[in-house]
Amino acid sequence: MAPPGVDKTTSLRVQESLQYVENRTYDEIRVGDSATLSRTLKPQDIQLFAVMSGDVNPAHVDEEFASSAMFHGVIAHGMWGGALISAVLGTELPGPGTIFLDQTLSFKAPVRVGDTIDVRIAVNAKLPRGRLVLACTCTNQHGKIVIEGEARVIAPDRKIRRPRVVLPEVHLHVQGAQYARLIAATRELPAIVTAVVHPCDALSLTGALEAAGREIIVPILIGPRAKIEAAASAAELSLDGIDIIDVPHSHAAAAAAVALVRSGTVGALMKGSLHTDELMEAVVDSHLGLKTERRISHVYALDVPTYPKPLLVTDAAINIYPSLIDKRDIVQNAIDLMQSLGVALPKVALLSAVETVNPHITSTLDAAALCKMADRGQITGGLLDGPLAFDNAISAKAASEKGIQSLVAGDADILIAPDLEAANMIAKQLIYLAGADAAGIVLGARVPIILTSRADSLLARLASCALAQLYLSHHTDALP
Repeated sequence: MAPPGVDKTTSLRVQESLQYVENRTYDEIRVGDSATLSRTLKPQDIQLFAVMSGDVNPAHVDEEFASSAMFHGVIAHGMWGGALISAVLGTELPGPGTIFLDQTLSFKAPVRVGDTIDVRIAVNAKLPRGRLVLACTCTNQHGKIVIEGEARVIAPDRKIRRPRVVLPEVHLHVQGAQYARLIAATRELPAIVTAVVHPCDALSLTGALEAAGREIIVPILIGPRAKIEAAASAAELSLDGIDIIDVPHSHAAAAAAVALVRSGTVGALMKGSLHTDELMEAVVDSHLGLKTERRISHVYALDVPTYPKPLLVTDAAINIYPSLIDKRDIVQNAIDLMQSLGVALPKVALLSAVETVNPHITSTLDAAALCKMADRGQITGGLLDGPLAFDNAISAKAASEKGIQSLVAGDADILIAPDLEAANMIAKQLIYLAGADAAGIVLGARVPIILTSRADSLLARLASCALAQLYLSHHTDALP
């Protein structure tokens, strides 16, 4: 139906013009002809232009710098306005087939986020051999000219009409942005005295010392002194002022670290260059370990480029085939961690292959039981729903298409997988196919365990340390 006051024929022409781009040939164009375009500058426009051009002038991309610079705030790249002019020339006047010859621009005023820019192109002169001279003006919402200039082009000599190309949807993601915020949140918190277990390679040692430099942890390095010093030398790192406990091998390092926890000397453990099972064997020892009434579980904290907030996935490293009671603790550990990140009521999606209860699929029965356990206060602090399939747990569109009415579906903070195999595959697919960053922590023991992987970046290692610091600050009862 055509809008009020617009006849059907006019409405159809407008719809058709949105679907096609069509030029005006040299013979059709008259002096005084014009075309316009209006665009409001958004922060992502500046970011995308910087990515495309490589122009990372801090006046455009660094708010702290820009606030003290000449214009007292972030401004658009000058050629962003130039690109809008080019868009009008290439799609409207003259349109497809135009050959750009020359452009002069004078920048009169800055363009800020939120400004609406009206671009006007007008034909000033027709010259021989298809040449046109066009006046180009960009004006902001206050009527102030921000850019003006002149373009010289060769107008097309034949009619061109083409379907308007549908541009791809662009998702901008600053790698590690979620982790940077996580680390920034620890600035006012006291550093955790942390036993770093067998840090005998450059990467694990660098992560521990960098976290110390940022006052996230106070490290006590445990392992063969000669190997630790050799790793420091190879990485050109200083060990001045760092406590080292010299033990002969990785098993002895794990045992010594656990003993420091039991004595109340340290508030966290951090995995170095030993296997996870070596460290966890000492942690779960029935006589000298760190077990509590809570089941120990691993939590991945993922920064996924296509997801708008941090996403926890559990358990991908400790519990192979958890029972229903194990899953209760796995869920509670993840809720406690997410609350320490500032989410008061985390949304927990209990995953399965389907979103309906099926007696032949145990994970659907467990999901339903966990929801009822939450209703009865056996799980606290979170909003649970399940069973949910992966797609409708993280996609509101998928949930809507399935007709799922839920406060969790499509907006989950935490994904609870049926078992270790599923959790590990979910996490690794997000890391290697979706470009996610992954930090990891083990909870449920007397102290948090910073469980890093050989593949982890330095930023991910710092984020893992920050997780432990934030967790301990939120759960003061966990402090030694």
